[in-house]
Amino acid sequence: MSKLHNMMAQDSPLHMFAEFDGDISKIFEQGKEGDMPVLTTRNMVSFPGVLTSVTIARNATRQLVKYIEKHPDQQFAMFCQKDQNVEEPSAEDLSEYGVIAKFLKVFEIPGQENRYAFIAQALTRCEIQEVVKEEPFLWAHVVPAPEQTPVEGDMEFLTIIKDLRKRVKEYIDKSDSIPFELQLSLHGIEDPMFFVNMVAYHIPLPLVEKMKLLADGDVKLRALSLLQILNREIQYANLRLDIQNRTQHTIDEEQKNYFLRQQIKSINKELGGEDGSSEKAKIRAKAKTKVWSEKTQEAFEKEMNRLDQLHPQSSDFNVQLNYLQQIVDLPWEEYTTDDLDLKRAKKILDRDHYGMEKVKERILEYIAVLSLRGDLKSPILCLYGPPGVGKTSLGKSIADALKRKYVRVSLGGLHDESEIRGHRRTYVGAMPGRIIKSLERAGTSNPVFILDEIDKVTQNTINGDPASALLEVLDPEQNSAFHDNYLDLDYDLSKVMFIATANDLSTIPGPLRDRMEMIEVSGYTTEEKIEIARKHLLPREKDKTGLKPEKGLTIRKPAIEKIIERYTRESGVRQLEKQINKALRKLAFYKMRDGELPYEKVTPENLEDLLGKPPFYRDIYQGNQYAGVVTGLAWTSVGGEILFIETSLSKGKGGKLTLTGNLGDVMKESAVIALEYVKAHADKLGIDYRIFDHWCIHIHVPEGATPKDGPSAGITIATSLASALTQRKVRKNLAMTGEITLRGKVLPVGGIKEKILAAKRAGITDIILCKDNRKDIEQIPEEYLKGVTFHYVESVADVWDYALTDEIVDNAVDLTVPSEEKEGREQA
Repeated sequence: MSKLHNMMAQDSPLHMFAEFDGDISKIFEQGKEGDMPVLTTRNMVSFPGVLTSVTIARNATRQLVKYIEKHPDQQFAMFCQKDQNVEEPSAEDLSEYGVIAKFLKVFEIPGQENRYAFIAQALTRCEIQEVVKEEPFLWAHVVPAPEQTPVEGDMEFLTIIKDLRKRVKEYIDKSDSIPFELQLSLHGIEDPMFFVNMVAYHIPLPLVEKMKLLADGDVKLRALSLLQILNREIQYANLRLDIQNRTQHTIDEEQKNYFLRQQIKSINKELGGEDGSSEKAKIRAKAKTKVWSEKTQEAFEKEMNRLDQLHPQSSDFNVQLNYLQQIVDLPWEEYTTDDLDLKRAKKILDRDHYGMEKVKERILEYIAVLSLRGDLKSPILCLYGPPGVGKTSLGKSIADALKRKYVRVSLGGLHDESEIRGHRRTYVGAMPGRIIKSLERAGTSNPVFILDEIDKVTQNTINGDPASALLEVLDPEQNSAFHDNYLDLDYDLSKVMFIATANDLSTIPGPLRDRMEMIEVSGYTTEEKIEIARKHLLPREKDKTGLKPEKGLTIRKPAIEKIIERYTRESGVRQLEKQINKALRKLAFYKMRDGELPYEKVTPENLEDLLGKPPFYRDIYQGNQYAGVVTGLAWTSVGGEILFIETSLSKGKGGKLTLTGNLGDVMKESAVIALEYVKAHADKLGIDYRIFDHWCIHIHVPEGATPKDGPSAGITIATSLASALTQRKVRKNLAMTGEITLRGKVLPVGGIKEKILAAKRAGITDIILCKDNRKDIEQIPEEYLKGVTFHYVESVADVWDYALTDEIVDNAVDLTVPSEEKEGREQA
């Protein structure tokens, strides 16, 4: 024991190992039953035969040590508490098994002043039978619980011990937390039971597992459990070493690359070049503020590393620098907050644009759904209609209503696919496409994006097909990952509100049309133009011409109407705005010349003084004095018009039909169909069928320089032929429009609103329409229909019944076939 005491004096109290001379088994038998003090340990489980170091920290422990020092032969029990957080544990808080121990020595902990510990020799496994008292420290009746030892020569136990020794050595070699001296001490222990207990005590394991090992009274099973635990811990140690080696390899590679880059920088400086560190630092600073995907971040880091390897004086350096600058300048995942106030949005849309109810309604629907859902893909709209009706400017109002940024790209004449998708970086002067550049300019990923004049994109050129490139942009299922050739990264366009504008849908490819929600923006009526001029154009042009201070200056409603009717020919208001500007410029000139305005109220009478003679005129109804003259209704790109169908007859053989007036193929076919129908129903009209053999028919539509086409003049031509061949008058103040078939059925036509307004302006009071056009009339505001009566028909016979009167025109043409011709035919 003197050797043991020397060791205790020299070594740290946390790691103490003993070498015993003689039979170690005698120690296991020294523990006796009886009443004895109970020492509770917080984080230590002792095993029989093992020297144990205990730090004196609790007051109860100090009292117990003082008692033991006064009674050196008194044995005591050591039990580990189950919960380390309990400060004053009772018997219920202790493990089931502990050890009976013998006090050896108290010593001061090295390096910690006034901190003490004591050494005890664990003797026998035990358990508490009864608590005797709890003050000043726990005192209980303790009963030894001897361990079952294997019989001498048990080969299974010896094999387990042999394998356990190997595993302990392997574990200590792989662990950094266990001193090498432990391996030497364990190597010198020959007693298997003592070896198992020493390993169980010194190997760092969770307290729960150590309590289970002590509770196992069979030493062979304890050794087997310990072997299993060591195998597990060795696997963990191998895994930690593998991770450490791999991490160390990565760190070594990074250090190597870092030093190489530093050397490259030094070489570049020696060569007289700058390293471009300031530009790169700015790019990295911007990159830290970006919210982008891991894939984008990886691509950015890869390109930055490539930039570090380039010489700042090389051309590739600037190309790479510009590319990285483009990436960090884009608004990745940056969105403005939409204003979802429906009343405010409607107020702004109505303030900026008159009419356009369908478009406004669609935008308000989008805002309403967005308010309910909280998140929604932006719609892709296409506003189509004639020029000058406000399609492009409407985009600004929508952006204002939603409080979004506004960008516009003109696609007119676009002939290169790269303008949309960008150029690959392999080309000199490569840059992103217009879509990405516009988003960079907007500074947000959800602007209102106007694709102006989408119908004028060139298709199938040697530079690709720009229209096909737009398919990806305008497809809600694809544009969440739009791929620009220059960026070579996916960019999310699903939150962008694309609004395309077009004049002619026929030039837009079908697949592209299919991806957009088509909304027609029809031309303005005269009444609508008057309101637009009064509310929007006149105040704006007064400001532009410096006449805003002239509060009394105004253009009266009849004068505005005269400008619309006699000075412009358009469906929009672009020319109207120019004419108003011209009139106000003239007034500004008069004011600066004479010192005052010649008049403050512009009327139709003094309008010519400002604008000159009117270049246009409107057709008006010309009466029903002539047979074969019928008023029709036509739709043009500048609104509705009335047109006159004139039929004249001249003597001649063969019944030749002549069509003049710059008519298109469809309108010519309508004339042929109308003539054939009249021939087939000559008896009903009271026409001698022989007239067609002796009279030539000439159909003319005035204003021959203006091309005319379409099927809507079918019933007008049929009525004109019937009137000319019967010399009957057409009902007064009547106009008509409708397509006919060879069977005489009347079909519906379009442009009804514009045609009706044109008829009203011309003084028409009755209009004949197809029965199926009734639904179009019901959609027109009531104020536009006042003073007009509609007559709905299903066949040409219904048209004739109403349109043709029984009254013969003055100076009617005599269409009687000569009698000699009759006799000749009878003899033949």
